[in-house]
Amino acid sequence: MFDYLIVGAGFAGAVIAERLASCSNKKVLVVESRHHIGGNTYDYYNDDGILAHKYGPHIFHTNSREVYDYLSRFTAWRPYEHRVLASVDGMLVPIPINLNTINQLYGMHLSSPEVETFLASRAEKKDRIITSEDVVISKVGKELYEKFFKEYTRKQWGLDPSELDASVAARIPTRNNCDNRYFTDKFQSMPLHGYTRLFENMLSHPNIKVMLGTDYKDIEGEIPYKKMIYTGPVDYFFDYCYGKLPYRSIEFRFETLEMERYQPTGTVNYPNEHPYTRVTEFKYLTGQKHPKTTVVFEYPKAEGDPYYPVPRPENAELYKKYHLLAGALPNVFFTGRLATYKYYNMDQVVAQSLTLYKKLSGDTKNERPINGQKLPTYES
Repeated sequence: MFDYLIVGAGFAGAVIAERLASCSNKKVLVVESRHHIGGNTYDYYNDDGILAHKYGPHIFHTNSREVYDYLSRFTAWRPYEHRVLASVDGMLVPIPINLNTINQLYGMHLSSPEVETFLASRAEKKDRIITSEDVVISKVGKELYEKFFKEYTRKQWGLDPSELDASVAARIPTRNNCDNRYFTDKFQSMPLHGYTRLFENMLSHPNIKVMLGTDYKDIEGEIPYKKMIYTGPVDYFFDYCYGKLPYRSIEFRFETLEMERYQPTGTVNYPNEHPYTRVTEFKYLTGQKHPKTTVVFEYPKAEGDPYYPVPRPENAELYKKYHLLAGALPNVFFTGRLATYKYYNMDQVVAQSLTLYKKLSGDTKNERPINGQKLPTYES
């Protein structure tokens, strides 16, 4: 008899498994349909000995001391600040748009106050901000919107920005300074020995058993347990009774090249004519020294592994139906991106599972906000 059956061995499942096993002495079975732990952050050494991320680049960043300290129990860190360039008008310019971007793109020498005035002169104020197109054009105007966002968004989502919820573009900042970092969080680093090693350390507790390559529905009636924590797709849990929730997927095409460096930074975005959205070179992220280098090209697509919930009103309404079903199950807890149909950063998923553990253990007095906001709540 297990105290908990946990479906999924990504951050959402692994964190709650470790807390229940270590702090509450619970017997936990983690069931994972893939043949590895780590979820989408799984990394591995390829045939040439280069550490690569199987499901695209994952860069850890957080403003939460609690999340950082918790993960530090299972890994040492390599300091790393991600920088991204965008291929625009035959140049590679920093993204998010900042002072350097504008000066390089237009051959100017603006100061910080001057670039604010420049962007304000281009911005087209909207009476109502409803779509992603509204968000971007109201910040930087139509020309920069078309150079940096319009086609990238079409490739990424298979939809025009005018068809996407404003929340998609709201994540993208603009800056009036020369800060070329993609993220500005207080803690920015990479697991020194990779994400998979972090997960191995997290799940090594004697109270935790892991079953890989197993659909939980195949063993649910065979192995007794008291409660379930589910981190998989919520529509699959309910056998798609209301239909499938839409996701965008990605085809990852890896290339290992006979050179030490392929591009000038970790990731280069291609917002316009190329069929792929971005190219990432892993050695920037990992700090690995190797005479060869591995890069990954990302081609968004409609079918495949579910990566990005599509933020449209009709999809939110469909999820609400599943959420009501989930709320009627007292011994099943839904947590993580797929189970709650929300796009969370890694630190938010960790925080969500830490919050869920506090709920289950009755310890809610030490809950703290993440990134200045309330922690993502678990679904029950």
